[in-house]
Amino acid sequence: MELVVERCAGLDVHKDLVVACVRYPGPDGVRKTEIASFSAFTAYLLALRDWLCSYNVTRVAMEATGVYWKPIFYVLEDAMECWLLNARHMRNVPGRKTDIGDAEWICQLTEHGLVRPSFVAPKEIRDLREFTRYRRTLAEERTREAQRLDKVLQDAGVKLSSVASDVLGASSRAMLAALVEGTRDPRRSPISRRASCALSCRLCAPPSKGASGPATQSWSQRSSPILTTSTRRSDG
Repeated sequence: MELVVERCAGLDVHKDLVVACVRYPGPDGVRKTEIASFSAFTAYLLALRDWLCSYNVTRVAMEATGVYWKPIFYVLEDAMECWLLNARHMRNVPGRKTDIGDAEWICQLTEHGLVRPSFVAPKEIRDLREFTRYRRTLAEERTREAQRLDKVLQDAGVKLSSVASDVLGASSRAMLAALVEGTRDPRRSPISRRASCALSCRLCAPPSKGASGPATQSWSQRSSPILTTSTRRSDG
């Protein structure tokens, strides 16, 4: 089988352990294999990088295992070429799946060019992607909290969303603060004294003399909570 990479390494990545396999040409031209295990802490990952550099490894490949590959990839990407492989492209022999066997299999596939790397964005793009995704998560969580708050208020009979465009806006927060403090009179609420005064004057002022139309309605009719009424005539 054709040899593509002379000095390469394969990593079997776990949560707390990394098994590394290095293949390189020996003095007699025979391929040699070295196996070592390292912890997943940063100090041991730096030792892994030094160990790989001591064999002049030019390409290291690892399987994309959850998010466990990220710290290893970030430590090694400045020292050598790092490949992130798809697990579907690496089918090991059934019954021989061990940590050392996986590392050797990844290394052999890499040295013969039988796998291709997955796309990993540059550092700047990765940082921007993390901030963008986190910002989107916060925005979605804020929307969910607003919906939960509106549901609780609806259960309590408080129609806050009917009088305020934003449940989490400044006016809504002032209304909620007034309710928490025990305020029940809208004229004493600190949300909008001008609007409260205007509403009170409109409801409490008697109708003007000589006016016609809706202004001639009585105070009880204007302040009645009934929006529409209907009377059905019975012929019997």
